[in-house]
Amino acid sequence: MKNRIAAALIAASALASPALAQRVPAAQVAVVDLERVGRECNACKTASAALQSQVNAFNTRRQTLTTQLQPERQQLQTAVTALAGKQPDAALTQRIQAFQQKESTAAQELERQQTQIQRNQAYISQQINAKLVPLLQPAMERRGANVLVDTGAALRFAPGLDITNDVLADLNGALTSVSTTAPAQTQQQNPQGR
Repeated sequence: MKNRIAAALIAASALASPALAQRVPAAQVAVVDLERVGRECNACKTASAALQSQVNAFNTRRQTLTTQLQPERQQLQTAVTALAGKQPDAALTQRIQAFQQKESTAAQELERQQTQIQRNQAYISQQINAKLVPLLQPAMERRGANVLVDTGAALRFAPGLDITNDVLADLNGALTSVSTTAPAQTQQQNPQGR
């Protein structure tokens, strides 16, 4: 009896296996150079130039602040060195504290500006990706592909598999401009001191 049940189960599983097996379509691969798309789309180039301008302004401001603070820093260092280990008087102590406040204020200004540049860069990427991602599937389908690989992840591929130009043209049509200044953060989005 046990042999008949076991044989029946084996026969049933043999008959059911092909029916239960998943049919996977043959892979039709396309590749896209996402780095090139992000670098060469028209709105991307404009946004990149604007972001570079922000970075240049930051570097100029940092250099200006350093140049402004350096003479006073040197004067205070000379005065402290001349004391030969003695404690500074009240006037020198007050000058040192005032200078430290100037340095702190300058550092905070630069930190805010750098943070804003980073937020702007992330916002630019967000806008580009929001337009780019929905364009990938139709570009794949036009080429009959069901798998898309970034060229950076592919070891080799035939040039005929590359849909970068198609994606780039689609993105240029869909993304005419990019805002290069991130919206202001609300207190809820960036809680301070928590």
